[in-house]
Amino acid sequence: MHRASLGFALALTLSFPVPATATPNGRPPALSAEAVLLLDSEGRTLYEKNADLERPPASLVKLMTLYLAFDDLEANRANLEEPVTVSRRAATAPKFRLRLRASEQVPLRVLLEGMAIASANDAATAVAEHLASHEAAFVERMNATARKLGLTATRFANPHGLPDPGQRSSARDIARLTVRLLQDHPAARLLLGGQTFIFRSRVYARHIPLFQDPLGIQTLKTGFTQEAGYNLTVVAWRDNQRFVMVVLGCRSRTRSFLDARRLLHFGFVETGLETPAEEQPRPSRRPVRLRRTSDGG
Repeated sequence: MHRASLGFALALTLSFPVPATATPNGRPPALSAEAVLLLDSEGRTLYEKNADLERPPASLVKLMTLYLAFDDLEANRANLEEPVTVSRRAATAPKFRLRLRASEQVPLRVLLEGMAIASANDAATAVAEHLASHEAAFVERMNATARKLGLTATRFANPHGLPDPGQRSSARDIARLTVRLLQDHPAARLLLGGQTFIFRSRVYARHIPLFQDPLGIQTLKTGFTQEAGYNLTVVAWRDNQRFVMVVLGCRSRTRSFLDARRLLHFGFVETGLETPAEEQPRPSRRPVRLRRTSDGG
């Protein structure tokens, strides 16, 4: 079984100062997402579109489930290798799933990997039930922590992100949650940066082109439901500068990745890491030699 290192010794310095808005230098990107937010290393807004609009977060909800799990791990209320007994409710959670079986016992570490990499709803439910007396009690913790972190547009209704009319968040809140998760619990960065996970000899792989793109992406979480569309949160590093980006409500997976790529390139231009396309030198062209015709033209 594949094991991701979850050591807490990993150092990660992230800050989230009072938001400010940078003055755009380049041309804003053309995006298809319903809501977008891009922040630089100082927490300044480089680009936003409907950043405070409340929308269904889909599986980005799992960021809060991970946050509370790491809270308990660091407070010694839980252990990575402790067995978690899977309930019938967890085992029958709708897709995406690890196909957990009712009454089986699975290490907490495996469930956390399944949540982060395979976005498994049965794993998220099992974690919530294990860390609280029942799922509803865990959701109460989620909402209490959301208030503590200042997520004013966020209301949680479950630990996995499946549709619920009472579950809402915003691009700004998700960006803040992403930053606080990695700042308060650096080990989460290893999970959210993972691309493969093996459980019962089955490989769960995240075929996400952004990981192969030379953009410096280190952590990423996706989410999708018919109601929410395709959602994405990303943390990228380049030349010691950090970019935090949230994309919500794209109509296709491909468009969400395209929006993310365009946003990051825009951020690189705004911070001077890349030259705007119109300012880049054009390749030299060989002079065109005119062929003389018989009439001398």
